[in-house]
Amino acid sequence: MKESEREKTNAAAAERRIGELPRAGSRLRELGVVLPTPPSPLGAYVETSRAGSLLFVSGTLPLVDRKLAISGRIGKDLSVTQGQEAARLAALNALAAAKEHVGDLDKIKKLIKLTVQLVTTEDFSDHAAVADGASNLFVQLFGPEAGHVRVVYGVYSLPVHTPVVVETIFEL
Repeated sequence: MKESEREKTNAAAAERRIGELPRAGSRLRELGVVLPTPPSPLGAYVETSRAGSLLFVSGTLPLVDRKLAISGRIGKDLSVTQGQEAARLAALNALAAAKEHVGDLDKIKKLIKLTVQLVTTEDFSDHAAVADGASNLFVQLFGPEAGHVRVVYGVYSLPVHTPVVVETIFEL
C-alpha cells in the first residue's frame, strides 16, 4: 500500500471512530440524568461564548434550582466524596449552560478542557480525586476514547462560598 493510501485509510478509520463516540445528549437520557436549570451570570459576563468550533462555558457552581447545593471547605467541612458530588453538580450546570447555547447536547463532539477550582484547607492534597467527580461524568457522556485535558487547583475562596468551580471548553 502506498503512503498516500495508508494515510487515507488511517484518516477514514479515525473518522469512523469519532462517529462511533457516544453522543452526550443521548447518553444523558440513557443514564436518566436530568440537567438543572441553566445558571445565570453572577456579574458582568455571559455564561457561554463560541469561537469557531469551540464553546467556552464560564465557571459553573454546584447549583440546584439556581441555589448553591453544597458549601464549605474541602478537607474541613466537606469530605472528598462530598467534593466529588459538588464537582459533578457543577459539571451538570456546565452542560445545562452548553445545552442552552447549542440547543441539543448531541451537537457537542467532546470536552476539550476541564478546569476545576476547589476551596480547600492548606494541607489538602486529594485535588485530583475531587475533580474526578466532574471528569467521570464527562467520560460517561463522551466515552473514555474522547479524553480531555484537565487542570485542578486549590484556592482560598470562591464566589458565594462555593467549594467548587468547573470551567469547560467543548468542541462542537
